Amino acid sequence: MRLSLKSISEEKQNWIEAGVALPSYDVEAVRKNTRENPCWVHFGAGNIFRDFIAGLADKLIGDGKMDSGITAVEVFDPEMIDLVYEPYDSLTLSVGLQCDGKTRLRVKAGIGEAVKAASDPGRLMEIAAKHSLQMVSYTITEKGYVVKDSVGEPVGYMKVDIEGGPGRAASTIGLSTAMLYQRYKAGKAPVAFVSMDNCSGNGDRLKEAVCFVAEKWIEKGLAEAGFMEYLQDEKLVAFPCSMIDKITPRPDQGIADKLKALGIEGMEVFVTGKNTYISPFVNAEIPQYLVVEDKFPAGRPPLQEAGVYMTKRDTVEKSERMKVQSCLNPLHTGLAVCGCLLGFNKISEEMKDEDLKALAYGLGKEGLEVVCDPGIIKPSDFIKEVLEERLPNPYMPDTPQRIACDTSQKIPIRFGHTMKSYAELNREGELELIPFVIAAWFRYLSGYDDRLEKMQLSPDPELDALCSKLASLVPGKGVTDISLIEGLLSDSRFFAMDLTKSEALSGKIKEYYKKMMSGKGAVREALHEAVNK
Repeated sequence: MRLSLKSISEEKQNWIEAGVALPSYDVEAVRKNTRENPCWVHFGAGNIFRDFIAGLADKLIGDGKMDSGITAVEVFDPEMIDLVYEPYDSLTLSVGLQCDGKTRLRVKAGIGEAVKAASDPGRLMEIAAKHSLQMVSYTITEKGYVVKDSVGEPVGYMKVDIEGGPGRAASTIGLSTAMLYQRYKAGKAPVAFVSMDNCSGNGDRLKEAVCFVAEKWIEKGLAEAGFMEYLQDEKLVAFPCSMIDKITPRPDQGIADKLKALGIEGMEVFVTGKNTYISPFVNAEIPQYLVVEDKFPAGRPPLQEAGVYMTKRDTVEKSERMKVQSCLNPLHTGLAVCGCLLGFNKISEEMKDEDLKALAYGLGKEGLEVVCDPGIIKPSDFIKEVLEERLPNPYMPDTPQRIACDTSQKIPIRFGHTMKSYAELNREGELELIPFVIAAWFRYLSGYDDRLEKMQLSPDPELDALCSKLASLVPGKGVTDISLIEGLLSDSRFFAMDLTKSEALSGKIKEYYKKMMSGKGAVREALHEAVNK
C-alpha cells in the first residue's frame, strides 16, 4: 500500500485490515467543488495544519456538514508541497499517539487543493474574488506576523511587498493583504481572516500587520483610500482571535518503521532545505483544543460540530492566557531549555527525572496563582491532563530541541504576564522557578551543555545577536561581571517588562545564572536547589 487516492480505493480492504480508517466520502467530488467554490483557505501547510485543522474539515465533510475542503497555501517552504502533498495526492496519514502505546490511524482528505504561493499567486487572487470564500486561516508561527521593526519601518522581507504593491506581494502578510484588496475591488465581499497561531491576541496581530501593509500601499498610491475603510469595517472584514492546542512533534523515524511493518510504503521522513521536518504521516497527541471568536461576516463552516469552541472574544482571550501563560507553554519552555542543557532528547524522558518533573509541576503552580479561568475549560483539569497524561506520554516523540526554537519570541508571552501579575500584587518575591528558567535560558545561549560540551542551539531570529552579546561569558570560567545580563534584563522585548526594576526578580535571575555558569554539573545543582526551595 502507498498513500494515494488510487490505493485507498483499490486496496481499501488492505488499509482497513492494517487498522487505518479511510474517508467515507467522494474525495474527487469534494476537490472539484473546492476548486470551483472555495470556502476556506489556510496559510501554513505544515504538520499541525495537516493533522488538526485539515482534520476538522475531514470530519465535517465525512459528516455531511461541508461539501468542499481547505485550500492549503504554502509561502515559506514550498518544498513541502513537492515532497508530501503532490506525491501523495494531498492525503495525510494521521497517527494519533495514545498514552497506552496504541495508535489511531486515519487517512485524512480535508485538503481540497494545495497552492505554492510563489508559483501561482494568480490562483489566490482568483479565490479572493469568489463570493463562496468565507474564511482564511493561518498557522505561520509567531514570527510570521512581524512586518515592522521597533521604530515602525518595514522589516527587510516586507520592503519588496510594500514598494511593489498588491501585484508583487510575496510574503504571507503581503499576499493576505493583496487578497483582501482583490476582494475589496470585487464588491467589498465579507470575509474572516483567522489566525490560529500560538500567540497572544493573534487576531489583533494579524489585523495590525495587514493594515500596516495596506496603509503603506495607500500612502504610495498603490491602493485606493477606501481600502482601509473596508479593512476597518468589522461587518465586512473580521479578524477573530483564537486559542489552539495540540502537541505535534516532528515526524518520528520509529513511527515510520512501524507503518512500513504494516505494509504501508513511502513513509519517509524528509528535511527540507529550510529545515522543515515533514512526512506523508503526521504523528501527534490525541488531545486537541481550538477556541475561536465567533465573528464571521460571510458565515462559516459548522466548526462547533467538529469540537471547536465557538465563543466570545473575552472567553478566547482567557483560554489563550490559561494555556500560553500558565498551564502548558511555560512548562514546555522550562523543560525545553533545561532538557537541552541536561542532554535530554524527549520531553517524556524529562518527566521521569525528579528535578525536571518538579520544575514542570512548580511552573504550573506559579502560573495557576494568577491564571485566567475561561469558564469553558477548567484550568485545574487542563493542567492535570498536561502534567499527568500529555507531557509524560512515552509514545510522543517530542523533543526539547524542537520546543526550544524561537525561545526569545516565546518568553515574553509565556512568562511576562505572570511576572507582571505577581508584581502588581507585590508578590514577585514568591516566584522562584520562572526566574530560574530565565537564568537557564541565558546559560543555554552560551552554547555549552551541563557537561561543558558544545551543543547545537535551536533556530531563533535573535540567536546571533544574543550569542554575540554573551560571547565573552563562558561556562566554567566563573562570572563576576554580569553587566551584559543586566542589559538584557532591561529589554522589555524579551520579558514584556524591565526586569531590572524588580530586585526580587532580577536578583534571583542573576544569582541562578552565576551558579549555573560556575562549572560542570552546575545546571543540575542549581535546578535541584530551585525545585526544593
